[in-house]
Amino acid sequence: MAFLRWSEAMNGALYGERGFYRRHRPADHFRTSAQNPVFATAVAELVRRVDDALGHPDPFTVVDMAAGSGELLRRLVDLEPLDGRLRAVGVELRERPDGVPDDVEWRDTPPLRSTGLLLACEWLDNVPFDIAIGTRDGPRYQLVDTATGETGTGESVSHEDADWLATWWPVSRVGDRAEIGRARDAAWRELVSTVEAGLVVAVDYGHHRSSRPAGPTVTGFAAGRQTSPVPDGTMDVTAHVAVDSLGVDSTLLQREALKRLGITGSRPDYDLVHRDPRGYLRALSAAGEAAELLDPAGLGGHWWCLRGLA
Repeated sequence: MAFLRWSEAMNGALYGERGFYRRHRPADHFRTSAQNPVFATAVAELVRRVDDALGHPDPFTVVDMAAGSGELLRRLVDLEPLDGRLRAVGVELRERPDGVPDDVEWRDTPPLRSTGLLLACEWLDNVPFDIAIGTRDGPRYQLVDTATGETGTGESVSHEDADWLATWWPVSRVGDRAEIGRARDAAWRELVSTVEAGLVVAVDYGHHRSSRPAGPTVTGFAAGRQTSPVPDGTMDVTAHVAVDSLGVDSTLLQREALKRLGITGSRPDYDLVHRDPRGYLRALSAAGEAAELLDPAGLGGHWWCLRGLA
């Protein structure tokens, strides 16, 4: 057995030489908002609004953090929201996927400086974190076996992690468990620092202090199914984000954010079926895709965390 703290185990399992994100296409294992065509329509509208607020910079950079197979950027380039001023940058560990247009930059780290929009869709949930477990001696790190997912108890948490827990997710009783978000907070701050002017948006499932879960949310996803988390490199290992600890200007649920951007999920008028049958089918399909993004029990319940322009 190889027992490690969750952060170390996740780092190797997701991003190591044989890590999950170096060998697998996310779309083969789980569904995200960025894979939905209507999401690109909403992002295009957001790009236009941020561009107006910035005074139409040239170039206007859109950075897609954890870009997967480039689905969002491919659609965004096709929509041409800025008439030639758009600089599209995909950030992903895997090699450039087939089908990504040549004018989309593909890199493994975000640009050090950019002006425009940086979008991190389901990225923070994969930033490695530790789990604390309450003991008679105070909070200690939970350990996990990288081959089986079996857990144990390790050393006392650091002073920094203890402070984070006390502020954001107290572990006050023996057996209490909490996911420590300090590393995610730091990763978010570093990401925000790369945008000189514009808007940074994280889209993720998460929770606020007033509605913290009773215990850890860490889970696994493999081949389209949720499963017990085993950090062995064969599956995605993920957990909800403590969105209120990040240090953002505002948060709102995705269904509200998308409605503000014009996504309603309304079905087309049936009269259209007689006038334009193909157009009706396209509109009906788009309504179904919008409904997926707005579903409060699914993607519509994700949080948008905003930093920068309102």
